[in-house]
Amino acid sequence: MSAPPPRILIVDDQRDIIRLIHSTLDTLGHKFEIYEAPSGEEALLEASRTQIDLLIVDYRLPGMTGVELMKRIRAKNETFKTIIITGMTDRGARDEMLSAGAVAIFDKPIPLGDFLDAVERSLGLRRTILPPEDSTTPGQHKTLANLLASYRQDMGAEAIFLISDRGRVVVRAGDLPDSSMEVSLMSALAGIYNTSWKIARFIQQDTAAGLHVFRGAGQDYLMVPVNTAHALLAVGPGLADRDRLLEVTDTLLILQGDVKKVLKDMGVATQTLESVMRQRAADAAEPKPSAEPTPEPVADELAELLAKKKKMKTDELNEFWEEIIETHGPVPVDPGKLTYEQASKLGLAPDIEAGGKKKK
Repeated sequence: MSAPPPRILIVDDQRDIIRLIHSTLDTLGHKFEIYEAPSGEEALLEASRTQIDLLIVDYRLPGMTGVELMKRIRAKNETFKTIIITGMTDRGARDEMLSAGAVAIFDKPIPLGDFLDAVERSLGLRRTILPPEDSTTPGQHKTLANLLASYRQDMGAEAIFLISDRGRVVVRAGDLPDSSMEVSLMSALAGIYNTSWKIARFIQQDTAAGLHVFRGAGQDYLMVPVNTAHALLAVGPGLADRDRLLEVTDTLLILQGDVKKVLKDMGVATQTLESVMRQRAADAAEPKPSAEPTPEPVADELAELLAKKKKMKTDELNEFWEEIIETHGPVPVDPGKLTYEQASKLGLAPDIEAGGKKKK
C-alpha cells in the first residue's frame, strides 16, 4: 500500500500569495494534499482536523505571528516542518524563526526555485530543482564523500561541496546553516567559476588557479576550481579570518589535489583550459555540410540556349531578358561584376549593330 501524499498547509492573509504558492507547488512532479487558511486561528482549526506534514506561513498574521502558530501546532504535532515567508530583514527576527525550528525563511518576492527546493528537502522528496549530479557510482560517491567529510573536520567547516560548472551538487559533506537560498547560491557560484576560466584565458593561464573568498554574516565561503567541470566550496564561520585564511587555503588546495586524483581514477575528464579552447576552436573551424544548391531557373534556360548554340540578335536578347525578368523577377547582380550596360557606358564593351554585328 502506497504512502499518502504529503499534506501541506498554506497560511497567509493575502489570497494572492496563497494562490501563487499553491500554483507553484502544482508545478512540481509530486502529489500533495494542499490546505489553505487566511489566519492563524483558522490554521489551528485545520491542523486539528488533519495531520500536517509541512506548514508554509507568513510571519505577520492577524492575531498571532507565524512563529507563534508554528509553536502551537507543534504542541500536538512534533514531526511537521515549517517554511516561513516574511518581509522582515531584521537579523534578530530571522534568528528567532530559525531557533523556533523553521527549515527555511524566504523574503518577498519569493525566489520560487529555492522555495520549491526547500519543499522537496523538508518533505524528504526526490529533489528535482537542484538534483545531485549522476556522475559517480555508489562506491565512488562514498569515496568522495568520505574525503570531503575528513577535510571538513580538519578545516572546522560547516560543509564542503563538490559542485559542477552547472551549479549542481556532485557530493556534499554537511549542509548550509540556512539552505533556503541553496539553488540561487550554487547558480551564482557556478557563474563565478565559469568566469574564472575566461579570466584564466585572458591572462594566459593553463588552468584556473583562482581562490574566491566571500565573507558573510556568520559564515565565510571559499571556492577553488578543481578542473574545467568541477569546483570545491567550503563553508563555515571564521574560515576567512586573517589568522586562519592561509591555513584553510592550504588545506583546501591539498583537498583539491586529492579530489583531482579521485576524479582521474574514476575516468572523469580533467582537461586543461588550453585543450578546451583548442577543441572549441577546432569545432568552430570545422566546415559545416551544406545542402546541394538548387539550380536557378535563369541558369537552366541559359544552359538550354547554349546547348542549342543558337546565335541571337540584340533585339532577341532583349526580349529574352525581359521575359526572364517578367517570369522570375529581377536577376541578382554580383556587386563585384559589371553589367553589359555598365561596361558599354565605360567604353569597355564592343558596339553592336541592330543586326547583331560588331561595328567596325
